[in-house]
Amino acid sequence: EQKKPLIILTGPTAAGKTKLSIGLAKSIGGEIISADSMQVYKKMDIGTAKIRPEEMDGVPHYLVDEFDPSEEFNVVVFVERAKAAMEKIYAAGHIPIIVGGTGFYIQALLYDIDFSEHEGKESYRKELEQLAKEKGKEYLYEILKEVDPEYAQIVHFNNVKRVIRALEYHKETGHKLSEHNKEQRQKDSPYNFAYFVLYHDREVLYDRINRRVDLMMEDGLLEEVKGLIEEGYTKGLVDEVARLQQMGCHADMVSMQGLGYKEFFDYFDGEMSLEETVDKVKRDTRRFAKRQLTWFRREKEVVWLNKKEYEQEKNLLDSVLNIIKEKGICNGTKR
Repeated sequence: EQKKPLIILTGPTAAGKTKLSIGLAKSIGGEIISADSMQVYKKMDIGTAKIRPEEMDGVPHYLVDEFDPSEEFNVVVFVERAKAAMEKIYAAGHIPIIVGGTGFYIQALLYDIDFSEHEGKESYRKELEQLAKEKGKEYLYEILKEVDPEYAQIVHFNNVKRVIRALEYHKETGHKLSEHNKEQRQKDSPYNFAYFVLYHDREVLYDRINRRVDLMMEDGLLEEVKGLIEEGYTKGLVDEVARLQQMGCHADMVSMQGLGYKEFFDYFDGEMSLEETVDKVKRDTRRFAKRQLTWFRREKEVVWLNKKEYEQEKNLLDSVLNIIKEKGICNGTKR
């Protein structure tokens, strides 16, 4: 059976994926599925650098602005929703283009890996959750560094769910989750795919990240976060805690762990100045970009695109189209 075509365009945050993805989609008759764990949420536009409707230029997008911040979005939900979107795209005679920086999601979809939670193992999970509450996220992360240092390199200690999942896997199997993921990457993909990673040299990328955060602040990031707090989506102000607990809201919501949101908790609680908060957002985003690149370097059959090697956006797009043609994914005909 002939493998269905699939294109992946990823890279660290602030690499410039959005503009290239639109040009690519319009060139090959593609439709875009977002592989961004935060852009899926409504009301979170500025901090996620979400693509605006006018930027879409008529190209259909999936998994953008579809979930309420109170809803959980994880790798299992992503794969399920992405596959449904892909079937719709194939049925229309178009090509799905996965665009976003969440490598974990991309890997699961590309190699059809089942990351669904194991049932009946909740006791150890609750034990770990309790440890995180009593001794802190960093304590749990230190345990992970002991049992699986390689996996600890690509996950932040704030991502408690993934830290717990890695510890659960080690407890259940006696093996490292990093080794399991490495084995899964050796699987053959059910798709005829081209996997592009767009990047900049580190100094350029870090400068782009810093400038992007400054622009976010100018565009109203502070007001966006404050609005979410007032709606009860984060731990918020001290005098809001009781009301939020009554509503069942807490700072561990998946949506509220997003960069550009969680850093503001201390500011709104009066524990950090605005200048310190903005610096923290920049620092955390730079570190996140570094972890993203570490993840992509582990993937196989990846085409790396260094932006500095292309004088114009058109040259970059032409290079991508030529590689896609060589792989027999499509002929590059414009729709």
